[in-house]
Amino acid sequence: MTSPANPTDSPVVAFIGGGNMARSLIGGMIARGADPARVRVAEPVAALREALKTDFDVPCFATAAEAVEGASVWLLAVKPQVMRTVCGELTPVAQTNRPVAISVAAGITSSQLSNWLGGDVAVVRAMPNTPALLGAGITGLFANERTDATQREQAATLLDAVGPTVWISDEAQMDAVTAVSGSGPAYVFLLAEAMQDAGVKQGLPSDTARQLASQTLLGAAKMLTELDETAAELRRKVTSPGGTTQAAIETFEAGGLRELVDRAITAATERGRELSAANDD
Repeated sequence: MTSPANPTDSPVVAFIGGGNMARSLIGGMIARGADPARVRVAEPVAALREALKTDFDVPCFATAAEAVEGASVWLLAVKPQVMRTVCGELTPVAQTNRPVAISVAAGITSSQLSNWLGGDVAVVRAMPNTPALLGAGITGLFANERTDATQREQAATLLDAVGPTVWISDEAQMDAVTAVSGSGPAYVFLLAEAMQDAGVKQGLPSDTARQLASQTLLGAAKMLTELDETAAELRRKVTSPGGTTQAAIETFEAGGLRELVDRAITAATERGRELSAANDD
């Protein structure tokens, strides 16, 4: 994980959009010692601006043009459908100041973002996931050729505030990153729902079934991340021959769980490609 920069040496970071992901990143940065005065936020909703100002003491503005003043790092945290418009409004500043623009929008390529900002702009695509809201996320990163080593480090340091980062060298893989980790928490939530419902059908009280399923998933996730063993090895260790776990695993396998997950990841990946194509000039 990247070490936090000295606050006095840190770049000024402008967040364009003050929603949940921006709030999580800002909170993580402040918790790691960032100077609030070097974090600027553009958020059109007055209530959100006031909350960010109250909670983190960061300068907040109604427009993106105000927020990016003096900022060498821009974090674009707006909805994909308005990204082009927002970038268009910032084109003159981008061409003059040459920041690194970090986007957390799914389905928008680095070339699209660079072009919308006037061309020849350093762009880093980032795909965090919702556990970032609790500081437990993971983010896939891709940098275009215009991004230098310092800007890559700045992007990684910013996103490290909410969990580890993973760089990919081929932007085409970003759709797979989105399918596996960006959308991935929803798959786990669906599994939790199914486990809870099945427990209730077996006679467990609803609250008990929920607690059992939730804590089991948490514990299994900690084993996956903290033990130096593969998922397959961990599964084998808990699956005693002829036992209850084997009966369940055999049912999953017979029902085509692996193939179903493969189709789901493929569908999410293809949808990401469709979103990129929909934003083409």
